[in-house]
Amino acid sequence: MPRFVQIAIVCLLVVGSTVAPAKGQPVIMATTTSTDNTGLLDVLAPAFKKDTGIELRWVAVGTGKALKMGENCDVDVLFVHAPDAETAFLVKGFGLDRRPVMTNDFVIIGPAADPAGAKGRLAGRALKAIAQAGAVFVSRGDLSGTHQKELSLWRMADMAVPDKAPWYVQTGQGMIKTILVAEERGGYALTDRGTYIKYAAARRAGSHVLKVLVEGDPNMLNHYSVIAVNPRRCPSVNHQAAVRFADWVTSAAVQELIGSFKLLGKPLFVPAAR
Repeated sequence: MPRFVQIAIVCLLVVGSTVAPAKGQPVIMATTTSTDNTGLLDVLAPAFKKDTGIELRWVAVGTGKALKMGENCDVDVLFVHAPDAETAFLVKGFGLDRRPVMTNDFVIIGPAADPAGAKGRLAGRALKAIAQAGAVFVSRGDLSGTHQKELSLWRMADMAVPDKAPWYVQTGQGMIKTILVAEERGGYALTDRGTYIKYAAARRAGSHVLKVLVEGDPNMLNHYSVIAVNPRRCPSVNHQAAVRFADWVTSAAVQELIGSFKLLGKPLFVPAAR
């Protein structure tokens, strides 16, 4: 093959690998299971398409996996809820312009009989009571935002994570499935309130339904943020559409839409964009 033809082919390959996505291409988002399980994204996606003409597609995984997808250049934007992990993601240069979007809170749920006597305690003391009683505690165990919050609560309680204890169950699955395992085992679990409301709405009847036992602890706030993947690290991402989504989801009108999103008359999220 002539030398000039080889050079031309190499140039075409290089340009093709860094070219920006075509206008109108969907924005691909990695997000946490709670935004998906609650049905919020089923409301936001068509509204985003109506307002911008851009289709929103998403994959719902734990925040740890979502951030890894950002590092691997598999998605354009992240909608996640693990502040410390998000900060590390930004420091490493993988993300840009992290913006707060909304909050809710975490709660500890368990059987109505509450065999560990966790009800009404602060989160750390509740976990200690559960551990001392040897009561079943079901963890996501997947480095999701919820799992990372749980790990921080064990540390705040001055306890090592009891991952070798027979009563500590790790599912490696999403929030709804983890709650169902806790229900089946008559155990406790940490969950975001929005997903719990979704669970309770689907399981209205029966005394077996897990109850909120621990809530209101300031350390249990749950912050959601949007982060665009850095196009300098990932030249193929649809950065323009990612920024468009970040601008849109933090706009006054969409913040109002998020605040009005309810299930069984209960708001699931509180707008937090400044």
